Amino acid sequence: MIWQWPERADASAPALRFDGQVMSYGALAAAARHCAAALAARGVGRGNRVAFLGANHPQQLVLLFACARLGAMLLPLNWRLAAPELGFILADAGAALLCATPEFLPAAQALRADALDVAAGWGAGAVPAVGGAEDAVLLVYTSGTTGRPKGAVLTQQALAVNALNGVDMHRMTSADRVLTVLPLFHVGGLNIQTTPALSIGAQVVLLPRFEAAAFFAHCAADRPTLTLLVPAIMQALVTHPGWATADFGSLRAIGAGSSDVPLPLIRAFHARGIPVQQVYGATETCPIAIYQSREEALAAPGSIGRPGLRVEARLSPEGEILVRGANTLRHYWPATPALDADGWFATGDAGRVDEAGRWWFTDRLKHVIISGGENVYPAEVERVLRDAPGVLEGAVCGRPDARWGEVPVAVVVAGPDFERAAVLAHFRGQLARFKQPHDVVVVPALPRTALGKVEMQALRRLAAAG
Repeated sequence: MIWQWPERADASAPALRFDGQVMSYGALAAAARHCAAALAARGVGRGNRVAFLGANHPQQLVLLFACARLGAMLLPLNWRLAAPELGFILADAGAALLCATPEFLPAAQALRADALDVAAGWGAGAVPAVGGAEDAVLLVYTSGTTGRPKGAVLTQQALAVNALNGVDMHRMTSADRVLTVLPLFHVGGLNIQTTPALSIGAQVVLLPRFEAAAFFAHCAADRPTLTLLVPAIMQALVTHPGWATADFGSLRAIGAGSSDVPLPLIRAFHARGIPVQQVYGATETCPIAIYQSREEALAAPGSIGRPGLRVEARLSPEGEILVRGANTLRHYWPATPALDADGWFATGDAGRVDEAGRWWFTDRLKHVIISGGENVYPAEVERVLRDAPGVLEGAVCGRPDARWGEVPVAVVVAGPDFERAAVLAHFRGQLARFKQPHDVVVVPALPRTALGKVEMQALRRLAAAG
């Protein structure tokens, strides 16, 4: 049961460092007990959903352990989403409560008048711990291929097995200090290093959000041994004026994932003496499924490693990566099956295994666009594009981008009143900024297959040429 993690650590050891303040494991455990009592007083119990809106903050982790104690679920919200998107998730999940940091409290109260300010504290008190390994503890929404996000239901057991993999991947001990800069509303930021560290009594240095200058400063001041990055952040760091003189002397390695990591970025970190350990998975796998050791990061740059502890992986006859294990989701919310009859999760990604048994990511079978580590599904963007002024028909795909890896681009057939600026403006306030098209390419007709479907390879060529 993950609620036990703060309880069994050395109470005096530092658990979280945030905004110049340190929360010990004893204080974290007490805060989780008090939070659980406050949630229970508001009617939260087993199976209920508690939403959180805010940048990285210790109270999100307090809420996680409080929900685990009650057998409830934490629903972390992506603060980059537009209000209609957040409203859909809250309604779809049937959230019992919405909690927010002070920065996001006005936005939260616009969605739910009864939204709670987590900075106000939880008072005192405790309730019996009833949450167990089989209880769902996280409901994490991932963009849906049908244009609507869908929630992955993850159990306490899944997080516990995932933590074992995180500890194994990084050879983590209680002496480690993890610098967390990726958002905790994604399972990557939450579960690749942060919760594994808290499971063994290590320290987490938590930044509200990534800023290159702040990252360099915390590396020098806080002496982290591990951190987790995505390619867009790696690119921002290596091109920053402070890169050459940054003090990385304490870093044993960095983890990297969410999309294919370009070899030039890996080499840039290796040149600074920092191995880049790639990790592969999905929201549905908690996410750690396949990962590199530190040694293999240096021996085989670009590989995604080997299947983790208590995780199986295989390739389908079509070359798709399939994953099975206790780390996988129970189902999609509320009760949509996500695994096949034998318990395998189909990732939608193609891969290969070399003669040494190392796994390699080769391509995405889905049409997902990975922009700066965020998933953007064309169907979701196309749903908004249909109502854009001056557009007769359109489709969305990714275009390679030096900064973000990929960016969404709309390819459209224009009507007589078409204006590019008006089309781009149409998306503002309806979709998160990272989902909004960066460009609109006008074509005489969309490329289609014999069955009338948009031909994606041809569409990508048009987007790249435009």
